[in-house]
Amino acid sequence: MLLLLLLQVLASCLWLGHSEVVTSFESSCPQFFFRKTPPNKALEPENPAWICQRYNNRYYFATLYDRSRRIPVYSAYLYQPGSGTRPKIWLVEPELMGLSYPKTMEKEWTLVNDYGVSLEQLRKSQAILQDYKNLTGLNRGHLNPSGHHSDSSSRTATFTLTNIVPQNEKLNGGAWNNYEQQTMTSRTQSCNTTYVVVGAVPGNNYIAKGRVNKPSHLWSSACCEVDTNHRKSWAVIAENDKNEVRLLTLGELEDMLTQLYGRDQVSLFDSDCPRE
Repeated sequence: MLLLLLLQVLASCLWLGHSEVVTSFESSCPQFFFRKTPPNKALEPENPAWICQRYNNRYYFATLYDRSRRIPVYSAYLYQPGSGTRPKIWLVEPELMGLSYPKTMEKEWTLVNDYGVSLEQLRKSQAILQDYKNLTGLNRGHLNPSGHHSDSSSRTATFTLTNIVPQNEKLNGGAWNNYEQQTMTSRTQSCNTTYVVVGAVPGNNYIAKGRVNKPSHLWSSACCEVDTNHRKSWAVIAENDKNEVRLLTLGELEDMLTQLYGRDQVSLFDSDCPRE
């Protein structure tokens, strides 16, 4: 009897350890955060989901997802850019429907055809492709961009709708793209490891008949380990109706987010990451 109980506990632990929708990042995919420390609870929505983004049986980044607004709060990843083509598929997160579904992201049609899931069932749990059709002045904006990853699988993993927000198309293809491709390249020249947390501040407007929130701001922050004794950081923020990105210190961004969210003081990285 005792042996059976121990086996049940072990099985439970293995399930939790390999589940994609998890109870905490610290216990499941802490490697995407500096000093294994995720942002504090000041950014948590009322109905959160912690997702260790899994594709081809490997974790590639972490996303805190707002189930009610159907957008990510933030995505965290390691900056490891490389050459390659842009993926052409879009994926969704099955376990947002329930833990009995696949633990790895899948295409919508795979869930419908192979698992008997209806689109109505899927759309109750998250944003779907239909929500992003026929947009005017907006497009699908990555938080974690595919260009910051080094191989085909890691780039494909960013093409999940749990990593996407409705973003101003001029910003997405203009100043924000310049930050992702040019500023990040220059700022990380001396970095051995760069941890990134990029997020979206919920706004007052929605797309898809009120289903998906349009963020008021997008922001990104980075903590760079130059060596064991030296670190540096930087951050940016952009209003989601202007083609303009403001370069900030990490401390300035945390203070701005504290004001925008109106909650406790925001902390995006472990205290060993410099705020100036």
